[in-house]
Amino acid sequence: MRLLVTGGCGFIGSNFIRHILKKYPGYSIVNLDLLTYAGNLENLSDLQSDPGYKFVKGDIADLNIVEQVAQKGIDAIVNFAAESHVDRSLYDPGSFVRTNLVGVQVLLDAALKYKVKSFLQVSTDEVYGSVTDQKGFTEDSPLNPSSPYSASKASADLLALSYFKTFKAPVVISRGTNNFGPYQFPEKLLSLFITNALEDGPLPLYGDGMYIRDWLYVEDHCNALDLVLHQARPGEIYNISSHNEKTNKEITFLILKNLNKPESLIKYVPDRPAHDRHYALDSTKIERELGWRPKYTFEEGMRLTIEWYKNNRSWWENVKSGEYVKYYDRHYAYLKG
Repeated sequence: MRLLVTGGCGFIGSNFIRHILKKYPGYSIVNLDLLTYAGNLENLSDLQSDPGYKFVKGDIADLNIVEQVAQKGIDAIVNFAAESHVDRSLYDPGSFVRTNLVGVQVLLDAALKYKVKSFLQVSTDEVYGSVTDQKGFTEDSPLNPSSPYSASKASADLLALSYFKTFKAPVVISRGTNNFGPYQFPEKLLSLFITNALEDGPLPLYGDGMYIRDWLYVEDHCNALDLVLHQARPGEIYNISSHNEKTNKEITFLILKNLNKPESLIKYVPDRPAHDRHYALDSTKIERELGWRPKYTFEEGMRLTIEWYKNNRSWWENVKSGEYVKYYDRHYAYLKG
């Protein structure tokens, strides 16, 4: 099988590429990535000499580059490419709409034109908004996004489903919970707090710290996406959740405990606008229909993640030395008004 993986130099995409090439040595992958702030060629440096892997720098919203890749013969598209950080979407919504919606439209058009057999749109639990009771959202729950980021992803999901209904495009959608693991750009809570703590820097905790997220180890997510890609019927949606719901404060204290760092590193910062209180998904469907179960406990995933960041300081120190600093200067200026 020949796959086009978009956004493959990012966190989940790079882990997925490595997972696929290890499990299916006969497959070939073209990785199309624009290499924005969160895309890093070092994430896949170990695959540079792999004959089954090819990197192409390009924008999924650029029809010419997408068609240049697709016309060479692609069996499936797995779309990870996205602007994905809620905070960034608060002061730059336009880039989220362009990549997350227009880019998906370009990919869908190419999939139809070049008769791609499968199109996996990797989405997020944030499209549902915050849960109002203790039950997790199912795939049939209404979409209720709160930020420009989640609204752009929800719009892309609806567009993809419309292509399935109207044009019979072979679309499948996955919606996963918060991922964690190796190679995550240190702007997300867990990777940011681990790396800051390793440097004895502040851990900026929003509001009261009681926001609840469900944490999914990235390798478990890759296993789920593997099943969805190979077994799901077109037009289906699958929630992917490991049912590890933790408050941000719990995560913060756990990181400090594991690294033997003082609680004085915690810095409470102003809350962001429209901050969803609680995300939760019901993943019964993928468990029942595709037989997926998470292999890693939350504790195992945390141990592996913390060890990776401890053992790969040069990777994240290099990342945090550039765009990271510029971003946080802009972000905190925004919060302060």
